[in-house]
Amino acid sequence: MRRMLSRWLLAATVAGSALVLAQPTGPHATPASSYIVQSHGTQSAARIVRGVGGRITHELPIIHGVSAMLTPAQAARLRQLGTVELFADSTVMTEDHEGSSYSRTSSSGSGGGYSSPIVPNQDARVEIGADRLGAQGFNGTGVTVAVLDSGLPPSWVQYAQSNNMGLVAYSADGSPFQDRSGHGSHVTTIVANPIRSANGQPLGIAPGVRLVSVKAFDANGTSTYTTVLNGLNWIFANRAAYNIRVLNLSFAAKSQSFYWNDPIDQAVMQLWQAGVVVVASAGNWGPAAQTIGVPGNTPYIITVGAMTDNYTPTSPLSWRLTSFSSTGPTFEGFVKPEILAPGGHIIGIMEPTTALLAQLHPTFQLPVDNLYVMSGTSQAAAVVSGAVALMLQADPSLTPDTVKCRLMSSARPAVDANNQLAYSVFQQGTGEINVYDAVYSQSTGCANAGLNIASDLAGTAHFGGPGRQAADGSYYVVDQNGSPINQQGYLWNNGYLWNSGYLWNSGYLWNNGYLWNSGYLWNNGYLWNQSATASPANTAAINMWVTQE
Repeated sequence: MRRMLSRWLLAATVAGSALVLAQPTGPHATPASSYIVQSHGTQSAARIVRGVGGRITHELPIIHGVSAMLTPAQAARLRQLGTVELFADSTVMTEDHEGSSYSRTSSSGSGGGYSSPIVPNQDARVEIGADRLGAQGFNGTGVTVAVLDSGLPPSWVQYAQSNNMGLVAYSADGSPFQDRSGHGSHVTTIVANPIRSANGQPLGIAPGVRLVSVKAFDANGTSTYTTVLNGLNWIFANRAAYNIRVLNLSFAAKSQSFYWNDPIDQAVMQLWQAGVVVVASAGNWGPAAQTIGVPGNTPYIITVGAMTDNYTPTSPLSWRLTSFSSTGPTFEGFVKPEILAPGGHIIGIMEPTTALLAQLHPTFQLPVDNLYVMSGTSQAAAVVSGAVALMLQADPSLTPDTVKCRLMSSARPAVDANNQLAYSVFQQGTGEINVYDAVYSQSTGCANAGLNIASDLAGTAHFGGPGRQAADGSYYVVDQNGSPINQQGYLWNNGYLWNSGYLWNSGYLWNNGYLWNSGYLWNNGYLWNQSATASPANTAAINMWVTQE
């Protein structure tokens, strides 16, 4: 029988809109003895867990399983039964890199008064073409974007109440709903902030969207796999009730299993199949190859790397990839990230008196409206989530695959002075997004070709990508015949065939030894679900603070 979580609700009617705060109560699983257990279904998993004396903490239908408190003896018994998949719950922690500081030279003007070259990017909307769409009336109205992160501050809740913004909030970790970190506030307000900057543009990419905020990270940016999965499960269960069309995931965990074995990857695959466009940050572990995190390593979803205008917004030839942006391919050979978006010195809101990040980095506060400057693939993902909302407002019938296809086909790769690719496909995918062109694109069928998400989720087929590693250690892409794709363009204009998948069990990739002689065997925790404890390699991160670029 399903364990019902008690919730408290606060409703406020605002000109026809309602603010709803929903929060579970009850025991919170501790990583030391918490496990994720999967079977043929949630009830089957729960029955098996109870059969060995374990205690269910959360039901997780999104992955056909439960989270449970188990003693070592109970966990050992479950492994002996051989009828479930068992994962030791892992701590999900923030990735906190110190940013370089800058000093104020003036206290007047929005976004002004800072010593060169560290200045806020007020032109992200212009860079991706959202300003042109805004002039045509596109602001995300009618689209709901969910953000799973560290929550929102009371000041933003009050703002939503007074500005006709629908807001639904859920605390997946059982604590009061409030952003004590600042990361969730910053990311969410990049998606949907109607406050205008000095250039007259709204700071949010899609200021008219409705928001669902799911709190899964605490003040220190710490969470667990169980809490993140509980949040994803809540989004999955409530997607129709709130018409959730977009999900922003600005965190990354280091891969510790194939994408189809990882429970978070499985959950985002379920959401994608259900019609939710999932946007994930690539991670802040670049520029080394094979640093794409979970869930960005999931082949189906949209994974975003970060570029910067290099503090020269009027000189596009000076724009570049950020040094921290994670690089593909994934361990299964998929090209990631698929696209780039502005992720350098982006403006968002944080509450200075309660957000830990704001207190740790006060020099990055702008002199107005609790605005702060941050860099990261987290910020780039939020830009893309807002862009997707504009696309879905323009055409609500778009499927996740078509959204991905049109973003990719309309993106612009970085090239050098000789019109050659400035970065590899594993660094920039198809390039920086242009949401104006994406809205008016008619492209179809150019994303996730050769993949079958239903078979993947059912476990009847899994897939590898077209990435290869050469003898010198470099990476390249092949077509369906195994022939290397010409370096220049990587089929930019021919259907983006590198965004394809090949059956894992066909031997196309692995049996012939093409990939990662030193990395593929997952020496630090392959088959995580068979380990008694989670490996430190599985530590995940909100992509929090990196040097401003």
